[in-house]
Amino acid sequence: MYDQQIREDVLYLVFYGAAAMLSLVACCYLLFRRSNAINPSVTSSVRLRRWTAAFFASMTWSHIWYMPEFYLSSSEDVMLVNLVGATLDFATIVPFGIVMLFSMLQDHSRPVWSAFAMVAPIVVIMILCVITCSTSLLPIVYVYYLLLGIGLLIYMVREVRQYGRWLRDNYADLEHKEVWESFVVLAVILLFFGTYTLDSHGHVFKYITQLNVIILVGFLLWRVETLSELANIPIEVVDRKSLSVGKDEGVHSQTIPYKIGPLLQKHCIDTQLYLQHDLTAVQLARAIGTNRFYLSQYFSHQGITYNAYINNLRIEHFKNLYHKNVAAQKSFTAQQLSQECGFHSYRTFSNAFKQQMGQTVTAWMKTESEVS
Repeated sequence: MYDQQIREDVLYLVFYGAAAMLSLVACCYLLFRRSNAINPSVTSSVRLRRWTAAFFASMTWSHIWYMPEFYLSSSEDVMLVNLVGATLDFATIVPFGIVMLFSMLQDHSRPVWSAFAMVAPIVVIMILCVITCSTSLLPIVYVYYLLLGIGLLIYMVREVRQYGRWLRDNYADLEHKEVWESFVVLAVILLFFGTYTLDSHGHVFKYITQLNVIILVGFLLWRVETLSELANIPIEVVDRKSLSVGKDEGVHSQTIPYKIGPLLQKHCIDTQLYLQHDLTAVQLARAIGTNRFYLSQYFSHQGITYNAYINNLRIEHFKNLYHKNVAAQKSFTAQQLSQECGFHSYRTFSNAFKQQMGQTVTAWMKTESEVS
C-alpha cells in the first residue's frame, strides 16, 4: 500500500520506472533479436527465449497495473488495486516463471498446462477476494503458495538431477548445457514473490522488490543466452536382430558388451573420433554401426556414463601429447593441449582431469616433470 511518503519519493518512482522499462526492453530483445549478444557462439533455445520474454512482459504489465496506487488516497481503493494486481500476478508471472524453468530442462517437453493448473486455486481465491473486497481469504493463499513453492522446489531438484544424468548419457561436452543455475532462478523467484505475498508494506520493501526485478532480468538474460539449444533425443525403436547372436534374450543381453567394445575400439579409439567437439552419443552410435539404446546399455554395463567415457579418452590423449611435447622439447601450455584433445574450455578439461586423476593438471605436470 503506497503511503504519502512513497508517492513523494522521486528516487523510488525513477527506480520503479527503470525496472519496468528494463523488463520491456529485455522482452523485446528476446523476441526480435535472433543472435546472442552475450555469447554469440551459443545458439539458445527458441522455446526458452519465448517463455522468458513472456515472463518479462508479465513483469512489465505488473508495474502498469499497480500504478493507480500512486494516485489513490482511499485505503479501500488502494486495497482493491492491490488485490486485482496480485490476482493478475498469480495468473501471469507465476505460471510463466514455472514454464520458463521447465524450458531450461531440454531432455523432454513438460506440459505447459500444468504450470497454470498449479496456480489456478490461488487465482480463484484471489478473484473471490476482489469480488467481495475482502482480505479474509488471504491466509489460505499464503499457505497454498508456500506449499506450492516447496512442492515445486522438490520437483525441480528431481528433474534437474534427471536432466544431469541425461546430459552425461548423451553429450561429451557439457559446456553451456548444465542448468544448476536454474536453482538460483527459482530461489530468486520464490524470494521475490514470497516477500510480495507475505509483506507488501514498508518503504524498504518497495526498493527491494524493484531491485529483485533488475537482478532477475539480468540473470535470466545471461541464462538464456548462455544455455545452448539441445535436440531432444528420444528412445530409439530397436531392431533386436541387429546385435543378437541367439534367440535367447538372456544370451543377447550378455553379448552386448562384447559386440560394442570392439566397435568402439575400431571406430572411436583407433580413429580418434573422441577428439571431435560436441560429439553426441547418437553420433557415436551411428559411427560404430549401432544405436543409442545399445550404446547406453554398454556404458551401463561398464558402470560409467558416455560423458565419462569420452573424457577419459581425451585425458589419456592429453597425457600422451604432454609426454611427446616434453620429449621433443616443444613449448606448449596445458590449455593448448586441452583444445587439441577435444575440450571446448580449459575449465571443463581441468574439472574432468581432476575427477579422473585425483589431482589438478598443474600438480600432475609438476610430478611428471620431476620424474623425468
